[in-house]
Amino acid sequence: MIVLVVNCGSSSMKYQLIDMSDEHVMVSGVAERITFDHGVITHKLNGEKIVIEKDMATHKDAVDLLMEFLVDPKYHIISSMSDIDAVGHRVLHGGSKYSESVVVDDAVLKAIEECTPLGPLHNPANLMGINACAAALPGVPQVAVFDTAFHQTMPAYASTYPIPYEYVEKHKIRKYGFHGTSHRYVTLKAAEMMGTKEFKLVTCHLGNGASCAAVLNGKCVDTSMGLTPLDGLEMGTRCGTVDPAVVKFLCDKEGLTVDEVDDILNKKSGVLGVSGVSNDFRDVEEAMNNGNERARLAMQIFYYRVRTTIGQYAAAMDGVDAIVFTAGVGENSASARTAICKDLTYLGVKIDEELNSKRGEAMFINTPDSKVKVMVIPTNEELMIALDTVALTKDL
Repeated sequence: MIVLVVNCGSSSMKYQLIDMSDEHVMVSGVAERITFDHGVITHKLNGEKIVIEKDMATHKDAVDLLMEFLVDPKYHIISSMSDIDAVGHRVLHGGSKYSESVVVDDAVLKAIEECTPLGPLHNPANLMGINACAAALPGVPQVAVFDTAFHQTMPAYASTYPIPYEYVEKHKIRKYGFHGTSHRYVTLKAAEMMGTKEFKLVTCHLGNGASCAAVLNGKCVDTSMGLTPLDGLEMGTRCGTVDPAVVKFLCDKEGLTVDEVDDILNKKSGVLGVSGVSNDFRDVEEAMNNGNERARLAMQIFYYRVRTTIGQYAAAMDGVDAIVFTAGVGENSASARTAICKDLTYLGVKIDEELNSKRGEAMFINTPDSKVKVMVIPTNEELMIALDTVALTKDL
C-alpha cells in the first residue's frame, strides 16, 4: 500500500510518499512560498535534491506540481496516480471532537473548519491541502490525523482553566496540547523498548517548538502546550508560560495593541528574544559556549523549564518510570540532555555520558543503576500518520 503524507502550512506543503509494505520513504519534499512570488518545491529522491522553481498561487498548484513530479517517467517513482492508495494529512486542531484519526468526509471537513478560531493559521491551510488532494486524486480515501488528538485523554482537572466556567463552555477554552502525533509515536516506541505498556512516562519533544507530555499506561494525562502552542516551555521564538498580565503591561507601557503583543510572544520571544542571537538552538548553544551570557541565560531557562516540567509530571503520576527525548534538540543535543537530567537525581536519574554522546537511533542512555529509564527516540510523525491512514483505509 502506497500512502502520501501531506502537511500543509500557511505558505508551505511538506510531503512524503511511503511504501507501507516495508515503510520505505520513496520520495519526500517541501513546497515553499506558496501564494508568494519565487515559489520553490524541493524533492529528496535517492539521496539527491531536485529543486523546481515555480510560482504556486494556491496549495492546489503545489499539489498539482507534486503529482506531475511523481508520475514523471524520468524519475521512476510511480507509474500513475492510481498507484497512490490513500492520503494522510496532518491537521493541527480537532478541538474536543476528535480523540483519534478519522477518514475525511463532509462532517470532518466542517469540524476542521469550525476549529479555525483555535488554529487560525494552520486549519485553513490543512483544509486547502485536503481539498487540493481530493481534486488531484478523486476517489482516493483521505485521513485527518489531528495534532491535538493524543491529548484528549487528559482529565478535566488537568485540561480546564480556572476562569469563569461560562467562557469555558461558550468558547471551548481549555488546554488542548499539540505535537500529539510525535508524543504518540515515541510512546509506542518506548513501550516496545520497555517491553510493557504499563508505565509512567514523560515524553519531551524538544525543538524550535517544544512540549512535554505525561503519559500513564499509554494515555496522556497532561501536556505543556495549552489552548494554543504558545504555552509551556521556552521555544525558538515562543515565550512559553508567562504571567497573563504581561500582555496588558506591555500594551500599557509600550503603547502596543493586543495583536502586536501576541505577535511578540509568538515570533520574537523564546531563545531568540532572550539571547538576541537566533531562534536556532544550535546557534544559541554555540554562542553560549563562546561566552555570550544572554545566550547562556536563554539556554538555562530552557533546561530549567524542561526539568521542572518533568518534575511536575512525576508529581502528576506519582512517579516516573521513563523519560523520552525526541525532536531536533531532544534527539541531537547531548549537552541539552545532560543539562536537563543532571538535577533529576532526586528521581534517581543517572545518565551514561558515553551512550548519551551517540545519536541517530532509538536507545537507552541511562546507567544500569538508574532508577528511571532515559531514552532517545527519533520521532517519525509522517510514519505515524501513514500507519493511521493504512489502519483506517485498508478495508475501504
